[in-house]
Amino acid sequence: MAGRGTDIKLGAGVADLGGLLVLGTERHESRRIDRQLRGRCARQGDPGESKFFISLEDNLMRLFANAGPISKMLENSFEEGDELEHPLLNISIENAQKKVEQQNFSIRKRLLQYDDVLNNQRGIIYEIRNEALTSDTPRDILDEMIDEEVTNRLETLPANPLASESYAELEHLVEWLNMTFPVGIHMDELTALAKQGAKDDENLETVRQFLVDRIKTAYDVKASLEDPESLIEIERFVIIRSIDRHWQDHLTEMEDLRKSVGLRSYGQKDPLNEYKSEAFRYFEELMANVREEICTAVFRSASNLEVFQRTINTLEKNVKQQGPVEGGGTLIDHMQAVAREQAKQEGKEVELPKPQEAPKPEPVKRDEPKVGRNDPCPCGSGKKYKKCCGAS
Repeated sequence: MAGRGTDIKLGAGVADLGGLLVLGTERHESRRIDRQLRGRCARQGDPGESKFFISLEDNLMRLFANAGPISKMLENSFEEGDELEHPLLNISIENAQKKVEQQNFSIRKRLLQYDDVLNNQRGIIYEIRNEALTSDTPRDILDEMIDEEVTNRLETLPANPLASESYAELEHLVEWLNMTFPVGIHMDELTALAKQGAKDDENLETVRQFLVDRIKTAYDVKASLEDPESLIEIERFVIIRSIDRHWQDHLTEMEDLRKSVGLRSYGQKDPLNEYKSEAFRYFEELMANVREEICTAVFRSASNLEVFQRTINTLEKNVKQQGPVEGGGTLIDHMQAVAREQAKQEGKEVELPKPQEAPKPEPVKRDEPKVGRNDPCPCGSGKKYKKCCGAS
């Protein structure tokens, strides 16, 4: 096969001896390979011949050609040392090659069906990535990702988030919002909206629009402090970094799934259908991780430290105007800590507002002397204090 694709030129006198002779020591599983071997001789009008030898013990004959009956018939017809030639033998070899070709075709077809699943996912991911690279407004992708993440988290809330057993779910949502975005959302704001209905479509849309508008307003403040060109590069970086990092992990998970899904056939399950369902679940997790990382990084990135500090100061004023956030641990606190650490590494002075300390409670002063439990009640009833006004 080394000469495939190149005509072999015969030397002087070779054509007189019969030309090029191709000897095949066995028959290939594919008829196409055998024909390519035969085609090495008798090129461009030169004389030549090809001859193949095969044993009934070759894998092709033993596994696919049902050589048992044929071998018995040939043993009775031929003697030791005779060349085995028979029309049935040629037919048996061709049928064996057809079986192998059909089997290989089924394997390639099945492999293509597995590859199509990952190719569809790759098309979606690359479309988002290419759009982030070529678009002049990558913020549209950020807004879409944030909108989808907020919507998904709202849809996971119970039917009645104000119920005592599900009230904690609403608290988790508020905590996530304040830790991810500098919006200063309060429980009473969401509960007021949630009281308008029991999570019907109209009420869910009202809450979603309220949250998305607050996030977009905060991002408008951040965008106003950044250079427009630098802001576009930052937005692209946030999107591409999130996609690339999670896509690499997703490819590893899909490869592990591809290797192990074949074992499910022992449970009378179609491995391809199992692969498709698992791959869909993995892809949903991939997109959820990408959206979550984008939401986390969108307010934690800036072109330089000075812009980052101005963003913190401006956003903190807006949050204070809306009122204090209960529980602490907001995004503003995290951004201040990051800015201080970055400035410390660069040896710069940081002008950030110090966190406000909670006011100390003033001691309670009594206008009248303390009355003991067994003293007469000051109301004049004649009873002890613990039996009269002190009973409550």
